Amino acid sequence: MGAPEPFEGFRNSSAPASAGGRRSQRASRRLPRRAAVGRRSFTSTLRSLEELADAGAQVSVHVVDLDNHVHVLSGDDHVTMPVAGLGVVPLLIEVAAGFENGTLDPLEIVDRTVVEAVETSGLWRNLHAPALPLEDLAVLAATAGDPIAVNALLQRVGHDRVRQRIESLGLRRTALLDRFRDQRGPDDAPQVAVGSAREFAGLFSALVNSQVVDAAVSAQVSEWLSLNQDLSLVAASTGLDPFAHDHDAHGLLFINKTGRDRGVRAEAGVLAGPRAGIAYSLIVCFDDLSITHRLRAHDAFRVLGVELMEYTH
Repeated sequence: MGAPEPFEGFRNSSAPASAGGRRSQRASRRLPRRAAVGRRSFTSTLRSLEELADAGAQVSVHVVDLDNHVHVLSGDDHVTMPVAGLGVVPLLIEVAAGFENGTLDPLEIVDRTVVEAVETSGLWRNLHAPALPLEDLAVLAATAGDPIAVNALLQRVGHDRVRQRIESLGLRRTALLDRFRDQRGPDDAPQVAVGSAREFAGLFSALVNSQVVDAAVSAQVSEWLSLNQDLSLVAASTGLDPFAHDHDAHGLLFINKTGRDRGVRAEAGVLAGPRAGIAYSLIVCFDDLSITHRLRAHDAFRVLGVELMEYTH
């Protein structure tokens, strides 16, 4: 089957996201100008995203075919939005590059006591090990989004190097603004990270095509991300084992990273099956007023996951 005609446009979101990533008023939007017909049409995804927009959420999505580079789905994908832990990916790239060029020792030990504590989430805070090597911290950051591990890596590498790496990758709408914190004060950055769906989908496409820094760095970061255990959003439709999916018995290739914060859900990744491979990114900022609001946002990710599976299989 040939590549479907791409969807272009979703809605006109000229109003910027607030500091919390939410909008106080619903922006005007436009319907897709054209849509492909058939099981690979992403019509259910568009319907779900439109319902989110009608409820006041801000939505950004981008899906690109890995083989022919056709943008099969896009909507407000240029808009810079909060992405929470998804913004850790450029940090992992800089860490992997440091391992590769010798400026960082993978076995360098980092003591947890030198990193400001984060008590609201994470694995390392519940482990007895008081210190871990940098490479283990990278695994914790990629697989569990562990905030103390991320903060330790960021403290060791430094914001300047991460910013320079982001610039060298050609990412103009992406930034890792701050470390993870239990509370954000008026002097702190309002978000951990920001980015656009187009840039994150492109970044993941470049990773699996060995185009990020070099083949070794791309392979290392992809390996870390292939261990990610958060398969509750887009990946919920893959049927993969969250704890052992790097060698799927059915030949499904999948890597991803998610980001979560109050009123923010973000995910980017690569899904490849027997028929096609795609890179995707979806970011949703919503008013987290009730469990219903949250579940509505989660449902949109899962609808996209179903149609990505249909596209690749």
